Amino acid sequence: MTRRQALDDPQIAATAWARFRRIMAWMAVGGLLCVGLALLFLHWWTGHMPIHMVIATILGVWLTFMLGTGLMALTFLSSGTGHDEQVIDRVKDEVPIDD
Repeated sequence: MTRRQALDDPQIAATAWARFRRIMAWMAVGGLLCVGLALLFLHWWTGHMPIHMVIATILGVWLTFMLGTGLMALTFLSSGTGHDEQVIDRVKDEVPIDD
């Protein structure tokens, strides 16, 4: 019988996903800091802003920040748990990589 690896092992998966959630929680706080800085800069640059501009800025900056953070965190999750090593390259003999 083969040993479970990477995210197939429930203990490794639980630890990895807990770490991912912790990173994302801290990054959400960092995103709020970026939103605050963006709003301060725009208020300094343009003066009074309509509520629609404030809402659009909050959503745009925070969601963009969180999307980038989430994708990078998933990359580190995949690499850090050994999940990447489980990939089977079926065409490695057919396609020369070192050209």
